[in-house]
Amino acid sequence: MTASDWSIQSDSLRVVRGRVRAAGPRRTGGRTGERMRPDGGISPGLVAQQRVRQLEQKLRAKEERIVVLETENALLHLKLAECRGLIGRDTNEVAQLSFVHDKQQNLCRGTSSVIIQVYGAIQRLKQDLKNLHSFALELSRDFQHQCKNSLYQVLTAVQRIQLQNEAMHTFRTKAFDLEQSLHEVNERYQQEKQKRKILHNSLVELRGNIRVHCRIRPLLPFDTASGHSVSQYRHRKLSEEVAHATDDETVLVKCNRPGHTLINKTFQFDRVYSAAESQDTVFADVAPLLTSLLDGYNVCIMAYGQTGSGKTYTMLGPQSEDDVTLSIEDEPELGIIPKATEEVFRIISEKPPGSHWVEVSVVEVYNNEIFDLLAKDSCGRVFGVKRDVVTTKEGKSDVPLLTYETVENAVEFLQLVDKGLQLRVQHPTLVHAHSSRSHLVVTLTITTKAVSADSVGMSGVTGVALRETSFINRSLSALSDVLGAIAEQRSHIPYRNSKLTHLLQDSIGGNAKLLVMLCISPCQKYLAESLQSLGFGTRARQVQRGQVKKRNLPVSSKSK
Repeated sequence: MTASDWSIQSDSLRVVRGRVRAAGPRRTGGRTGERMRPDGGISPGLVAQQRVRQLEQKLRAKEERIVVLETENALLHLKLAECRGLIGRDTNEVAQLSFVHDKQQNLCRGTSSVIIQVYGAIQRLKQDLKNLHSFALELSRDFQHQCKNSLYQVLTAVQRIQLQNEAMHTFRTKAFDLEQSLHEVNERYQQEKQKRKILHNSLVELRGNIRVHCRIRPLLPFDTASGHSVSQYRHRKLSEEVAHATDDETVLVKCNRPGHTLINKTFQFDRVYSAAESQDTVFADVAPLLTSLLDGYNVCIMAYGQTGSGKTYTMLGPQSEDDVTLSIEDEPELGIIPKATEEVFRIISEKPPGSHWVEVSVVEVYNNEIFDLLAKDSCGRVFGVKRDVVTTKEGKSDVPLLTYETVENAVEFLQLVDKGLQLRVQHPTLVHAHSSRSHLVVTLTITTKAVSADSVGMSGVTGVALRETSFINRSLSALSDVLGAIAEQRSHIPYRNSKLTHLLQDSIGGNAKLLVMLCISPCQKYLAESLQSLGFGTRARQVQRGQVKKRNLPVSSKSK
């Protein structure tokens, strides 16, 4: 039976079943509810019910068959989808194969074209080889001809060289003789120079070991910077170099002032450094004092000069406006203080262990007041504390409660100096944008004491800064008065006229060795200040003191 036939039968079935339900009698409790006809035959209703049951059985069978067929149909649909997928993949593969085939055909056509081109290139190369062979033959003939000419030239040159060698040998003999003579002259010169130094040092010892050195810094950018109110001619005159070293003991200054005759002044010092001489050269003349220090003498190294003359560079080394940190890594550029510290610890390392110890103090003299730059608050933070300087019963200067820090090496020392530099009072001037407005005293017990003193002339400051400048100049004036009193051998030396001179009493008087490092600018702009510094140095050289004596100290005492 087809699906359409089944659909028709199903409709008929529904009609018959409807009739059965409409015409069927109520059951009254009989076994089957069947009714017998009076004549004993089977009732039509019974027949109809049997027919209905048969049809229902067939319907159930057909429905089961439908389920089976639908399942088979679903499986067939799945297989159909799978086949379609396979067909799609096969189609893609066929397309790819077709594309590859087309590509191979195109490649074959391209290869054929390339082969044709290569063949043509081979033909051209063959022709080039022929031409090259001809050229090589011609070049070989030219080379042989040139070789013959060159050989002749070489033989001629050899002959000339032989003649020159003979002349050179004669010259070498003469040069050797001259070198021997020059060497003998140099040896005699060095001997005489050494004798002069020995005599000079002996004279310095007799004069009390006050030494005055002068260092001329090079021209710097702010020397040549032109102001709006200065004419180009005037600016050019101000930036001219008027001070320079004629030798290692003489400074020549061209005094060319408006309305005055040009005068050349010379100043003699124990040592003069030109702008080209290095930090190492300067320290080489300072190093012998360190041996004297460990031998028991008091030693003071003082830098003197106007703002911007190079005192900080000479004593500490290069420092930027934003970073004042010292480091032993910049060895060639280190100043006297860090180099001296390294040398002291080197010398101490050669001594018996535990025989020496080193303590550091950093003091600032600001507005004629003394500040301890290593003092700490209750939280351990470093801050400047005002201290006072007194004179002991023995006539020595002392700063009660001054902070001394023990250091084991140069690195620890530089770290402490850095802390002090961070607290140091600073104020910009027209001369130097990072100018210190105070004096800095760094003391190493058993090492050195250094003073950086600024003399301000044309700084262009007012108000509080003018007051600072006034105190600075008073301190320097007091220092000059002290040296003058010592030079004149007065009975009273005015150490107490200034906190600076009072603090340095043991270093600039008595039995101390003093080195004054004058720092001056070479340009016309600072001529007056340079002459003032040179005059101060000249007066310092005139100081007459008794011969320096070694201090015989107990073990626990301190020399500075």
